[in-house]
Amino acid sequence: MLVQWRDPNRYLWLCALLIPLSPFLAWVLVRWLNLGLFWAAGALVIAVLVPVVDRLAGADKTNLPEEALRVLEHDRYYRWCTYAYLPLQYAGMVFACWMWTTAPMGPLERFALAATVGVVGGVGINAAHELGHKRTDLERNLAKIALAQSGYGHFFVEHNHGHHLRVATPDDPASARFGESYWRFLPRSVLGGLRSGWRHERVRLARRGRSWWSVRHNTLLQGWALTLILFISLIAGFGWAVAPWLAVQAVMAVMFLEAANYLEHYGLLRDIRPDGSFERVAPRHSWNSDHRCSNVFLYHLQRHSDHHANPLRRYQTLRSMSEAPQLPAGYAVMILLALVPPLWRAVMDKRLLAHYGHDLTRVHTLPGSCRNR
Repeated sequence: MLVQWRDPNRYLWLCALLIPLSPFLAWVLVRWLNLGLFWAAGALVIAVLVPVVDRLAGADKTNLPEEALRVLEHDRYYRWCTYAYLPLQYAGMVFACWMWTTAPMGPLERFALAATVGVVGGVGINAAHELGHKRTDLERNLAKIALAQSGYGHFFVEHNHGHHLRVATPDDPASARFGESYWRFLPRSVLGGLRSGWRHERVRLARRGRSWWSVRHNTLLQGWALTLILFISLIAGFGWAVAPWLAVQAVMAVMFLEAANYLEHYGLLRDIRPDGSFERVAPRHSWNSDHRCSNVFLYHLQRHSDHHANPLRRYQTLRSMSEAPQLPAGYAVMILLALVPPLWRAVMDKRLLAHYGHDLTRVHTLPGSCRNR
């Protein structure tokens, strides 16, 4: 029987392209309103516009019927929604370099534009996340290109071969612990992810008899080479004046990505089986959010439980999981809360403890705290 179900968000996915267009939007707003604040248009879209629309639009718990899953999985329109992010991402970056070197901007305005470009890069890592989980060479190569702006090429290896295996365990640097602030988590996740990606690639290459220093075969070196080529090209084209702002936007992109990592598994812990291994990842090991607008802008990243259960599943088919713990707001709001640890803990700790029936032995705590091992 022909499936008649239609995705109610089908054309809303194009709204995500507002993010890579935000450097151009910033220029239009500054020219129109003559206010330098709007060089931060990308940050304002994420921090103000998306939460307001989330509030007005409410939650979207719509799940497609099983019969429609295969149809949507093979609908190439959804792939082009993610493919389109990349040319706009890099057009915006070139445009920003032009603005940094030609527009009459003060240091704060240049930083505001770097924040906009950083948001583009951070959401670009999310686009790379969607593409990097797929098995086609095209999508996997596009993921590496999307990561070049932020210099976070190792994410391609660590996320797929490290995080997804160790999520919600003490062995995963990208799983935040109860009581751990974002600022403490950030260096642990960045350095731990880098070490993990390095180890995996070293073992993989050794198993195949390949040299670590072979750019042709080493995925980490490929990612870093793309970043080097990109930055050298931009500096050659626009001069050394853009170098500090390229660094600033890369740092901000990584901070954005790691803030998402922080909230996705905060305090959640997998139980240990009698044989000493961790139980299989379940919906209860990821925080979810069904807020409509932020889900559209982030390609359903907030339906994180289904993603961990089915990492090859495309974003348009991810399901809302009623058994997963729910965030009180979309990622945009929760990331802002994470930047202020007392606010984060006031909002999230009680939800985490309620999820585990206030049994601290089931919570993923800091080393030395009460835990079930």
